[in-house]
Amino acid sequence: MQRQKADLLAYGKHVWFFNVFTLFIALFWQISPSIAKDQITIVALGDSLTAGYGLPQEDAFTVQLEAALQKSGLDVRIVNAGVSGDTSTGGMQRLDWAIADGTDLILLELGANDALRGIEPSVTKASLTAIVEELQSRNIPIFLTGMKAPPNMGADYIHEFDGIYPTLARQYSLGFYPFFLDGVAADPALNQDDAIHPNKEGVAIIVERMLPSLITFIKNK
Repeated sequence: MQRQKADLLAYGKHVWFFNVFTLFIALFWQISPSIAKDQITIVALGDSLTAGYGLPQEDAFTVQLEAALQKSGLDVRIVNAGVSGDTSTGGMQRLDWAIADGTDLILLELGANDALRGIEPSVTKASLTAIVEELQSRNIPIFLTGMKAPPNMGADYIHEFDGIYPTLARQYSLGFYPFFLDGVAADPALNQDDAIHPNKEGVAIIVERMLPSLITFIKNK
């Protein structure tokens, strides 16, 4: 009889510990997602300007931008989804695998290669529109960075191409930075030898100029 009581007591303790452990696990999984979501995951979808062409990894745009955002007090992780040579159509075609679940915000930087190759602005606009509409259907906020056509493309092309970005920003209520290369384009001291891609110092200026509007967008998203 005493043995049975001891066995029952031991069994009761095992059940109690099991129930407490199960409750602890349940509470952990309820709490941990909210803890994890304190960190903001930004995916930078772009071309070589995002990828960091010609630069050591630590000098790339996404690395410098992440450091600047963290220094401002934001817990941010930036995923570099830049592909050198990519066009807006290429970005649209790889959108599904480039943007993983859990993405909180997209920094969209595409179109420079479209202009360099003379792609019809209507094609660029259609591809960027498709990207924006797909991301918005997934409830992912978008911070759009604008691009300008090279001066040798002619007035008509420049007018049509340059107008794509502010038009999309207004139409879809996007976060917007008008010109990605503002303060850097055509300055030999801030670009690599190809006169197209910013060097470390050039990237630092891009980040510095973009930072205020991006921080405001993140805080209000």
